[in-house]
Amino acid sequence: MGKGLILGIESSCDETAAAVVELGVRTLSSVVASQIDTHSRYGGVVPELASREHLRAIVPVVDAALKEAGVGLSDLDAIAVTSGPGLAGALLVGITYAKALAFAEDLPVIAVNHLEGHIHAVLLHEHEAGTERSPLDAKSAALALVVSGGHTHLYLAELQKQGWTYRLVGRTLDDAAGEAYDKVAKLLGLGYPGGPWIDALAKFGDPKAVPFAFARIKDKVHLRGKAPRTKAAKTAPIAELDSRFLFSFSGIKTAVLRYVELNSLREGVAERSAKILARAKPPKTHEEALALCPQAVLDLIASFQFAVIGDLMKKTFAAAESLGVKHILVTGGVAANRELRERFTKEASRHGVTVAFPTLALSTDNAAMIAAAAWPRFQAGEFAETALSADPSLALGVPNK
Repeated sequence: MGKGLILGIESSCDETAAAVVELGVRTLSSVVASQIDTHSRYGGVVPELASREHLRAIVPVVDAALKEAGVGLSDLDAIAVTSGPGLAGALLVGITYAKALAFAEDLPVIAVNHLEGHIHAVLLHEHEAGTERSPLDAKSAALALVVSGGHTHLYLAELQKQGWTYRLVGRTLDDAAGEAYDKVAKLLGLGYPGGPWIDALAKFGDPKAVPFAFARIKDKVHLRGKAPRTKAAKTAPIAELDSRFLFSFSGIKTAVLRYVELNSLREGVAERSAKILARAKPPKTHEEALALCPQAVLDLIASFQFAVIGDLMKKTFAAAESLGVKHILVTGGVAANRELRERFTKEASRHGVTVAFPTLALSTDNAAMIAAAAWPRFQAGEFAETALSADPSLALGVPNK
């Protein structure tokens, strides 16, 4: 082994990222090229445009990461790359470039699951912050909530001799929490991604104004022993999971739509949406959006966020109690949410457990988390085959029996 340097490459969705991490615990560089401006006009990620932007950015982003770290390709021990899940075309850009660099420098390639990367984003931050209570140092199990625009999953993560193992505990049946944020923000004429807009405006509303509720999810016993009906069911089966730890966010998204339709004339929601739509573009700043929002809209936004975070908390802490876990990791793009961090921290204190988050920069997609997750695999000699390709539906771990 050389210097313990791994170059990480991440291109699963709409960020082109590269980073150099030493020994899996020290970030020497982290460069991210965002595509928000490209996709914001559409209110969501357009896969073909994402692939094109990755092609434009991949070379300069990797060069910038190496330069920032003060290293060359010859100093590296391996190249890690996200192999899935994600957008097929976007993933292929990163994988193809990683394989080309590795071939040129005779370096091994390490394939990393994007979801595992998010979990290691917390562990990387814990190491760099020198937190003594880090579950990585304690060598004990942790319950990881990965919550983003594309994922809402609960995993039991355990550090064993051969490295980290993951067991699927819960997942969303439909929309991810971050996806619900994006769609509600788009409905109200706000910008993309929707999470930061809703979080910024929610603090000005009454979170109890609109009583959103989540229906109890029933056990899927009728699916046991049957072949999965969808590709998603194959990658994250639900029949074997405890229904108490299953999420569903399509209902609250529809509830917001119906609320707007039924109350728009009385409470000015339609008038406010018309003002924004007449501008042809969403507001550019949170202050501008606040000026356009009547109190009824702010209350609606606050109530939506309060309900979503409440559901995430309820099921995460119930799973932790059921599994006897004392460490909770919350990661992914939605983990950057101000209210989520505050409420999870208070609830953890009440339950006598610890909760950890990544930095704001490590919450969203980045390559440092990919390089960090690759380190245990590098030590174990788990290298990718030359035929490595993208797996848009790549699963992490096995379902909880």
